[in-house]
Formats: sequence, structure tokens, C-alpha cells
Amino acid sequence: MSSGILQAQDADKGLPNTAPIISKPSRDFVMLQFGYNSWLNKPDSVHLKSFGYTFGGFLCYDFPINTSHFSFATGLGVKVNVVYLDQQLLLLSDTSAKGYQARFVPDTVGYKRDKFVTTYLSAPFELRYFSNNKNRNKGFKAAAGLQIGTLLGAGEKGVHSVGGTVVKNKIDTKRFITSWDFAATARIGYGNMALYGSYNLTPVFKSNYGPAVTPFSVGITLTGL
Repeated sequence: MSSGILQAQDADKGLPNTAPIISKPSRDFVMLQFGYNSWLNKPDSVHLKSFGYTFGGFLCYDFPINTSHFSFATGLGVKVNVVYLDQQLLLLSDTSAKGYQARFVPDTVGYKRDKFVTTYLSAPFELRYFSNNKNRNKGFKAAAGLQIGTLLGAGEKGVHSVGGTVVKNKIDTKRFITSWDFAATARIGYGNMALYGSYNLTPVFKSNYGPAVTPFSVGITLTGL
């Protein structure tokens, strides 16, 4: 009888609840990347405008490493890279003395814009660190890894005017483009937003099919869920 009275008194006094706290942290399933994109190792014959962009959307699955602040993640998504040519055209169907090659030639028509687009089905592989492993939507985050992609499509899209009429030219071909895309990646941030950088380990064009230019990008990453 007295034991029951003591338990009731303890409850009334508001003693601390010793039940374990159940936590279901964010696994960062969704990863969206927006950034500036350009090429390194450009020869003097290649002229790009200062603005180029990249977008990547990925669905990832996160595997926590025991109860530590680290995890391994992988997933699948799509990555699009765009560069704009500066007073040049990219010939993707040109036949020269050396055979088929992607060649950069002066724009003698006066294009309003001319861009080159590559699209990849891409899989990220990341080692992730979270300072707050109870709620990954808060706290410091960092990740490093590799994105491996396979080429879905590539092409040049140009807009110019003929007699006052807007003409759009589009050439799609994967003949000249490297089939596999390998890029080293890193990001650092807080909560759902981070800065990221990406450096390609493979060139844009196949060997002997175009200049040995290497893509890179910097931008922001949004993660959550």
C-alpha cells in the first residue's frame, strides 16, 4: 500500500523520465545540386562564355556506420552540364581529313547563343560526416566521394536570326563524347545547405575526337528527408 503511495508521490513531483529517446534522423535521401560549370585545359582554339551551369538531382540511400557520426551513401540520378560558346560554333557532324571530329570554328553567322549540353545517368558514392547524428537537418555536414555516370545524350543547340525570323538549330550525337563520366566530389555545409565542388577525372571528348578539356563545377547542394 505504502509503495503505491510513494510511486504516486514521485509521479506528482515530476521526477525525470528515464525512458530512452527514440530518434529517426534524416537520411538525406534527396540531394539537389546547382552550380557553375566550365572546362579546364582548354586550348586557345576554344572560347567559352563566363556563364555555364550544371544541375544534378539524386535519390540516395544512407548506411550509418554503427553509432558513429559517419555514414556511407549511394544512389542514382541525372546530371546535366551546359557550357555556352563565345562567338564560336561547335561542329559535331564535321568530316575532316582526319575523319569525324568535334571542331570549334568561328561564328560567321552571328548566333544569339550557342550551347553544348551533356546529360548523364549518374550514381554518387559518398562518405558522409554529420556533427549531429540525432537530427541531420541541423549541424555541420561534410562529404567526399565519386560520381560515376553513363552518357544519356549530348548535343549543340544554337539560336540565330535569318531575315528577321528566329531559327533554332539542334544537333544531337554521342559519337564524339566520352561514354563514361567519373568525377571526384566534395561538399561542406550546415543543415540542409552546403557548398560543393566537382572535378572530372575523364575528359568531355573521346581521344582524337576533340580537345582534351576537363569539366569542373562549384555550387550549392540541398539535402533533406
